[in-house]
Amino acid sequence: MKIESQLAQIGSIKEPVTGAVNFPIYQATAFRHPKLGESTGFDYARTKSPTRSVLEEAAAQLEAGDAAFACSSGMAALQTIFALFSQGDHLIVSLDLYGGTYRLLERIMTRFGVTASYVDTNDIDAMSELCTPNTKAVLIETPTNPLMMITDIERVASWAKARGLLTIVDNTLLTPFFQRPLELGCDIVIHSATKYLGGHNDVLAGLIVTKGKELSAEMAFLHNSIGAVLGPQDSYLLMRGMKTLALRMERHQYNATTIANYLLKHESVEEVYYPALPHHPGHEIQNKQSSGNTGIFSFRLKDARYVEPILRHIKLIAFAESLGGVESLMTYPAVQTHADIPLEIRQAIGVDDRLLRFSVGIEHADDLIADLEQALAAAKREIGEEL
Repeated sequence: MKIESQLAQIGSIKEPVTGAVNFPIYQATAFRHPKLGESTGFDYARTKSPTRSVLEEAAAQLEAGDAAFACSSGMAALQTIFALFSQGDHLIVSLDLYGGTYRLLERIMTRFGVTASYVDTNDIDAMSELCTPNTKAVLIETPTNPLMMITDIERVASWAKARGLLTIVDNTLLTPFFQRPLELGCDIVIHSATKYLGGHNDVLAGLIVTKGKELSAEMAFLHNSIGAVLGPQDSYLLMRGMKTLALRMERHQYNATTIANYLLKHESVEEVYYPALPHHPGHEIQNKQSSGNTGIFSFRLKDARYVEPILRHIKLIAFAESLGGVESLMTYPAVQTHADIPLEIRQAIGVDDRLLRFSVGIEHADDLIADLEQALAAAKREIGEEL
């Protein structure tokens, strides 16, 4: 069955009594036992919940995994994954990294003796130099956030497997509609499901999908033990959002590509970072391992003085954090999403005071371009330049 059909039918044939095409919200934490030693399969909602189970089954199927685990946020999902590791363990991590992941690694996991090294994960030689007997996993964002760097997943997964390391891929920006890392050899996929999977800026959620019986069993133990699970209301909202994922991702991609090309030619813009553009250094790898492109990109202005008036003058586009919703949002990574990353690292990878991140929604592309045009024109007027 094609993925479009899988998405549209999430939960539609799972309710055997009434035949409801939307799976119900089971707002229950406890479940009766038929008799001593018997269970319906549901005992306590932290361990397993009917609504969450349908979501998890769908997520595992969509990512071609063996099991999935719905968490209360993307960061809760990351924390659950990181609980696989012990004192003294070491991780190799993408250099251009979401600030919240960096914060979790450097300010919390270090308390437990887990350390990380950051590297361009396309540089296999550099990764080999960083690999130690204590290295346990590689964590990849691809595309990265915000500079949209692309990693060859199959190549890194093969390198990691040869050394007995786990490969973890953050697939938030592409979703299983465009990219399935488990099919390329990785072991764990993670999503901030708040973003494209939910798609409507109304649910906070995370998803973990695992490949392999032993790894899946260990993740199930951690998911239950840590307890940062997704409640039934949010599980329902996430399933509802995922039903339209195919339609939304196609529109996100179209809009983002159209607007990236517009900004690439604008006199106030120095560079646009989007893998769909032919000049992007990861363009060929992206085309090889993915069937499409995300709806988020970043662009660098020629003058940092443009930033404040642009963010003040955009109207249809909201100046707000997050990404992946139907509404367009613009963010200033240097002081928002990536503020926890040290200045020297931000500057080294290019997250400077001229960079804006644009999560392109599903509005009409012409209206979004018109909003950008008037905001850029207002910014130029305010800093005394002629249009």
